This record gives sequence, C-alpha cells and structure tokens, in this order.
Amino acid sequence: MELEFSGVVFEWRGPAPHHFVRVPEAEAELIADTAQAVTYGWGMVPVRGWLGESEFTTSLWPQDGGYVVPLKAAVRRAEGVELDDEVVVRLRIHV
Repeated sequence: MELEFSGVVFEWRGPAPHHFVRVPEAEAELIADTAQAVTYGWGMVPVRGWLGESEFTTSLWPQDGGYVVPLKAAVRRAEGVELDDEVVVRLRIHV
C-alpha cells in the first residue's frame, strides 16, 4: 500500500523530543485496516517513507486513534524542513 499526504510538522516534547507529521484521518483508517498484518507490537507500523528527495525507514506511531510519522533529524536537515512547515510525505507499507 502506498499513501501520499500533506501535513504540518509538529514537535513532541518528551524525554527525547522528536518531530512528527500527523497522518490524515482517511489515510489513517486505511492504515488501521492493515495494521494487524504488519505491526510488530504496540501498534507500531513499519514503513518506507519519502520526504522530498530523501528516502527513509521508520515506523508509524499510533496516537489518539490515528498515526503520526516520525521525521528523522537527518531527513529534516537534508530537506530544509523546520517546525510548523507543511510537507508532503509518501509512505509505503508492505502487507
């Protein structure tokens, strides 16, 4: 399954701050339909992602009934992405 969507970069300020993009509701519902087949625990869904020209691997984090995409610092730097930027993310989930 491949998905593409846009979202605003936000920061979660926990013990290890990180930047994320929220998966829109319609796409999150599609992911939820296949999550059981691919999750490796705690609802995490492994994906291959693209932000601009950068390709990365990560796992979607379940949050508030949906999912968020963690954006690695190296990917953000390579693409010049900052907090509150609107970005387009493409994801591939292997089912």
